[in-house]
Amino acid sequence: MPSATVTIVRDTRQGIEVLMMRRNLKSGFVPGMYVFPGGGLDDTDLLFKNNGLCNCLDDASASGMLGVAGDGLAYWAAAIREAFEESGLLLARHDTGHIVTLHDPAIARRFTEHRRQLNAGAAVFPALLQTENLQLAADRLVYFAHWITPVGLPRRYDTRFFMAEAPPDQEPLQDERETISAEWIGPGAALSRHRGGEFAMRTPTVRTLESFADYDNVANLRRGLSVQREVRTMLPRIGKNGRRLLPGEPGYEEAGAAEGAGQ
Repeated sequence: MPSATVTIVRDTRQGIEVLMMRRNLKSGFVPGMYVFPGGGLDDTDLLFKNNGLCNCLDDASASGMLGVAGDGLAYWAAAIREAFEESGLLLARHDTGHIVTLHDPAIARRFTEHRRQLNAGAAVFPALLQTENLQLAADRLVYFAHWITPVGLPRRYDTRFFMAEAPPDQEPLQDERETISAEWIGPGAALSRHRGGEFAMRTPTVRTLESFADYDNVANLRRGLSVQREVRTMLPRIGKNGRRLLPGEPGYEEAGAAEGAGQ
């Protein structure tokens, strides 16, 4: 399934913090794990190439960055939509160029209702932007990784990873449906808790945090991710002992041969 996820970051005195959402313990997919907001593309995401709601990035440019023939902008739209649905953070701007702010209680209540209707399936994301006279802030996202779920798992995702700085004057809040908590945490602290067995994460999440831990602020992180010449597709394979193997690691090619043999 084509999907998109966005790692939302912010600067603090102690360094970068990342927004982690904990999945519902009853979820059919990675229950209880800490993840970045994200999910599968839906039909409304495909509309952004023609609906006039994203004037900062066109579909041809987005598709070129992803190395696909078309509909690349849908991944940016999905990442922003999922971030709003799951965390309440909205990366969209007014025609003045300013990112929408939610510090006014009346405005916050209105967008909370928008979010509720989206999550209930009673509204669609493009209509929300049209109603509020907003544009998708796709240029706030930096594309930096591409992960595909290992062969043989019951649910497989072909996921594009983006990074974005948290919008000002907005506070994250779990949706109590797919996510049950929202937590700001430093990459190093998250990795330490993961190694201690109390912060469950999947391999792509761990690898993302490992790479982000090298940066001291968001500006340097954005600069570092933006200069990547090529985003390598990462397709983990499952070794004989059940361990996830990445390209170049011992046993990776053997696991691929086993997949080809149907083992």
